[in-house]
Amino acid sequence: MKNRRFITEGKGLPKWTNPISHAVVVNNMCFVSGQLSVNSDGQYIAGTAMEEGRLAFANFFAAIENAEFSKNDVVFIDIAFDNLNDLPEIDKLYIELFPEQRRPARTIYQAESLPFGGKVKITGTAVKEL
Repeated sequence: MKNRRFITEGKGLPKWTNPISHAVVVNNMCFVSGQLSVNSDGQYIAGTAMEEGRLAFANFFAAIENAEFSKNDVVFIDIAFDNLNDLPEIDKLYIELFPEQRRPARTIYQAESLPFGGKVKITGTAVKEL
């Protein structure tokens, strides 16, 4: 366990009610748990896919920053939607958050349901150069 760190709380991270870590760091890699549109108290904030995606990404970035990684270290993003028709809105947000030359690989899919009845869930991986 010497080369592992578990990020369970930190600046800008919502309080979890679930028994999981926001992120786990193993050597030079950071694996981020699914982040949702929840505030610092862990309460779901309903909105449009763009609004929920923005807050979910803010939580994702807070997780990697607490793990001492940066947005430039993100190499993979996984996005679950409750409705794939919302993809164009999330694409706009993705373009805003990641410049063309630094866009992470990505998967997208429609989930039957997301926690809290949410519209978007973001998870991903960051890797630091050795």
